[in-house]
Amino acid sequence: MTDKRIAIFLKGYPRLSETFIAQEILNLQKADLPLQLVSLRHPTDTKRHPVHHEITAPLLYLPEYVHHEWARCIQGWLKARRLPGYKEARRVWLKDLIRDKTRNRVRRFVQAMVAASELGDDIGWLYGHFIHTPGSVTRYAAIMRGLPYSISAHAKDIWTSPNWELSEKLDGAEWTVTCTKGGADHLASLAQSSDAVKLVYHGLDLERFPKPDQFTFTRDGSDPDNPVQIVSVGRAVEKKGLDTLLRALAQLPDTLHWHWTHIAGGPLLADLKQLGKELGIDDRLTFLGSQAQSRVLQAYRESDLFVLPCRIATDGDRDGLPNVIVEAQSQGLPVISSPISGIPELIEDGINGLLVAPDQPAELAKAMESLAGDPGTRCSMGEAGANRVHESFNATNEIELLLKLFNSDEMAQTAET
Repeated sequence: MTDKRIAIFLKGYPRLSETFIAQEILNLQKADLPLQLVSLRHPTDTKRHPVHHEITAPLLYLPEYVHHEWARCIQGWLKARRLPGYKEARRVWLKDLIRDKTRNRVRRFVQAMVAASELGDDIGWLYGHFIHTPGSVTRYAAIMRGLPYSISAHAKDIWTSPNWELSEKLDGAEWTVTCTKGGADHLASLAQSSDAVKLVYHGLDLERFPKPDQFTFTRDGSDPDNPVQIVSVGRAVEKKGLDTLLRALAQLPDTLHWHWTHIAGGPLLADLKQLGKELGIDDRLTFLGSQAQSRVLQAYRESDLFVLPCRIATDGDRDGLPNVIVEAQSQGLPVISSPISGIPELIEDGINGLLVAPDQPAELAKAMESLAGDPGTRCSMGEAGANRVHESFNATNEIELLLKLFNSDEMAQTAET
C-alpha cells in the first residue's frame, strides 16, 4: 500500500465508552498502516484504557467551539478557501445547511476547514468513525482536499440521522462499514449501490479477553452472605433500559439474595440512584462510575450474570450490538438482554443467554430469577457464549476485512495520485 497516511476522524478521543474504536485503531497501527488521528472534541474521561497507551499515532484536536479558538478558525478559513475543492465543499455544506439550520452544522464546516488546512500533504485518505457529525467533517474536509473518504457507522448515528444525509454521505464515500446486519441493511437501502456498505462486526482483542480456563458458577441466591452477583456495563442513558432493570430487581423474590453492580457514567445516573432508593433496593446496588478496562474485566470475572435490557429511545436512538455484551460473553457470563438491533446476532435465546422484550420489568425479573437460581444453566450458557465470541467476534477477523478495504487497488491508486 502507499505510504500516504489515513486520517481517522473521531468525535472525541480517548473515550472509555468507545474501546472498540481504540482497538480498531491499534490493530490498524499494528498492521503498519500510517495513521493520523483527528478529534472533534477533547476528552472528558479522567481515565484511559491500556489500549489508549499503546496507540502512538499523532493526534490533532480540532477547535471544539469556534469562539474558543476564533483566530485558528479564521486562519483555517483563509487557507482552506485556496484549496481546489473548497467551492464544491461550500456548495455541499450550504445545501446541508438549508435542510439543517443549526449551529452544529456551521461548526462542522469550520472544523472541516481547520482539518483540511492543517493536515499534512502526506494524507491520502480520510476515514470517519460515526456517520453523523464526524462523518460530516470527514466529508467536507475530503472534498476540500480532493481526497477519497470512507465511514464507519455504528448505532445512534444511523438511527437518528435523516435519510437524505445518510444517502448523500453513503454515495460520496468509497465504502462504509457498520457493525450489525440490521444497520447494514438499513444503510444499503439508502445507498445507490448496496455493495458500498459492508458488515464488519467489532471484534475483541482475545489476548486482553482470554477465554476462562473453566466455566464454574456456584452461587444460587440462597445464601444472604454470598449473593448472586449481577453486573451491567453501559452509560446511564435511555436506550440502555437501566430503569427497567431496577424495577425488575425490585420484583425479585425476597428469598433470592442478589447484588447489582453498574459500571459507567451517564446523564441519568443520579435518576437511577434515586429510583433505587424509591424502590427500597439501594442497599443492594453499587454504582462504580466509569472504570478502566482492567476493572471492567475484573467485574465480569467476579459476576454471575450480565444484564442490559436495551430499548429503542423516544428519539429513535438504539444500540447496535453493545460491545460490553461481547466482552461479557467472552468471559463466560450468560447475558440477559433485548431482541433489538444487532443483539440477537450474538445472543441466542436459551443458548447463551435470554432475550426479553424491552420495558417489561416483570418478564425481566422472571428471566433473572431463573438464571440466578440455576448455576448449571449459567455454566452451559456462559461456555456457549464464550465459544461463540472466540469463533466469530475475534478482532483479527475484523481487522482483516478492514485491511482488504484499505489496501484495495482503488484506494491505493487514488491515494497515490
